[in-house]
Amino acid sequence: MDTARIEEVVGDFVHLKKRGTSLIGNCPFHGEKTPSFHVSVTKGIYKCFGCGKGGDSVRFIMDHEKYSYPEALKFLANKYNIEVEETELSPEAAEAQSAKESLYIVSQYAATFFVKQLWETEEGRGIGLSYFKERGFREDILKKFEVGYSPDVWDAMTQSATHAGHKLEFLEATGLSIKNDNGKIYDRFRGRVMFPIHNFTGRIIGFGGRTLKTDKNVPKYVNSPESEIYHKSNVLYGLFHAKKAIRDLDNCYLAEGYADVLSVHQAGVENVVASSGTSLTVEQIKLIGRFTQNITILFDGDAAGIKASLRGLDMILEEGLNVKIVSFPDGHDPDSYMHHVGAGAFRTYLEQNRKDFILYKANVLLKDAGTDPIKRAGIIRDIVESIAKIPDPIKASVFIRESSSLLEIEEHILLSELNKMRSAKLKKSFEGNHRVAPSSNPKPYTSGPPEPLGPPDDLWDDSAGPMGYEPQEPAKEEEYQEKEIVRLLLAFGHEFVNWDKIDDMYIGPFIMQNLSDVEFDDPLCKRIIDHYKSEIDNGRLPTANHFVKHEDRDIADLAITLSTSEYALSENWLNKHLIYVKDESMNLKATILGGIFHLKKRKVEKILMNLLKEIKEEKNEDNQMILMQRYGVIKGVEREISKFLGSVIVK
Repeated sequence: MDTARIEEVVGDFVHLKKRGTSLIGNCPFHGEKTPSFHVSVTKGIYKCFGCGKGGDSVRFIMDHEKYSYPEALKFLANKYNIEVEETELSPEAAEAQSAKESLYIVSQYAATFFVKQLWETEEGRGIGLSYFKERGFREDILKKFEVGYSPDVWDAMTQSATHAGHKLEFLEATGLSIKNDNGKIYDRFRGRVMFPIHNFTGRIIGFGGRTLKTDKNVPKYVNSPESEIYHKSNVLYGLFHAKKAIRDLDNCYLAEGYADVLSVHQAGVENVVASSGTSLTVEQIKLIGRFTQNITILFDGDAAGIKASLRGLDMILEEGLNVKIVSFPDGHDPDSYMHHVGAGAFRTYLEQNRKDFILYKANVLLKDAGTDPIKRAGIIRDIVESIAKIPDPIKASVFIRESSSLLEIEEHILLSELNKMRSAKLKKSFEGNHRVAPSSNPKPYTSGPPEPLGPPDDLWDDSAGPMGYEPQEPAKEEEYQEKEIVRLLLAFGHEFVNWDKIDDMYIGPFIMQNLSDVEFDDPLCKRIIDHYKSEIDNGRLPTANHFVKHEDRDIADLAITLSTSEYALSENWLNKHLIYVKDESMNLKATILGGIFHLKKRKVEKILMNLLKEIKEEKNEDNQMILMQRYGVIKGVEREISKFLGSVIVK
């Protein structure tokens, strides 16, 4: 746990940038264009302020890879070359542990089988390996991607797997084996060179198989079907091998096929992936967006294919990514062109022929339209529609200006058309999100994010509350103050203090002593407070990390939420502007006492509200008088607390 640093573990999956004392990036658990995913290196935790997910290194692997706790530990142990001692399981016992894990196991077995067939059998070397060598692929590239060969036998792989102890049900579930109507089992991939498909962490989840036969009735490529571990719309071929280079070079080349990825890698360009087996999906675009905001599409030199592909690429712009295009000479794809010109010339070609997607699209379509005014008008509208999908207004305005020159049309006309399209889209979106039944009587929007203790005075309107929000209900304020006490315990409970008129002690026990007469109403806060008290009674002073790693997921989630913030004070306030800003740790006494007495004030207010209710409902005058006397005493307590808080806040 000490070795598995949070920034290294998360950094394998998310492109992180430094902001203040935290690292930020786009959350891998929900779609977003503005980063709300924060990693605290000092606390060893992550927190998304968009979807709420948070935890430590182990929890991240569990959430991201859908692993159990032991599986996540094994994954991290493998990453850091730490030996985990355990009883070795047979394939049968391992499969019995988890059906999903069994799918990974049989997929890995099949990959190993195909690799052995390629390198160690006469058929594999004579047919499969010869095919790759004739196409110019080096052995190190073939081994890097674990390329293999499936023999041209009906059930060679199935027989081998079952003899090794693997169950047919898992072979069928992955699509490696197929059962026909007569109940006969046979291999899906026969007489094909095999390209294993790795998931994000390097585990094999599926295969693509290319036939070497010239028979047109035999499909050129056969891919694994969807399974519990393989969802083709969420997978990019080669991403496992490319993710580090994509992050380092801040660009991702996107090709079409398996061989393209291998060839581009062989040319020394490792930041390349392919959307093989499916048209490009939003999920795949978001996957790339975790590592870079720059995508370069590698187009085959086929005019008809290029036009067809252009129609589907606007969704990359919608996700806020920058798109460039490299097209190859007619008749070539990345694979064939790399082998045609060589690695050095191929890399030079990539660098010198990258063009912005919008301008490339305009050039391609204008050539097709010629001088036909109707076609040109349609193309202009098509180009503006693409620009309208770019969320960044500055980028959009740059493309409008460049398109104006290219399309030979005035800039203000393009801007007018752009604004019309955006207005129509906004109106449609608004109508879709705010459709109300005619008979309903909607109330003004009054809910919102959790409020701080109070809004700035200049935002307050006595009639409507802060900026249109209604004031917090007392119960909500009380819940906020209870959570504030928990936050203070997590942040400062383990610190030793020596305050005037207070004996030397740790802040945690000091808070607990001063709140011994206070009952927490929020169930989750109460569980944490009770657990904290129990730990102190047993001679232990728990830290924030104790709760962050707590086995109770609800406690851990609240601890993470209260230990992190999406806002951080920039170092430039002091370094550049010489403005010194105090934080709460500068005067811990005021911070801690303020938290304690704000909570007590809320509890006293609750008692007063209940007393007022009792006084109103009480019919007996004597009893009513007793209640009023009690109210006066409690009101005096409230005044003393308010007076004290005034001094604490100003201090």
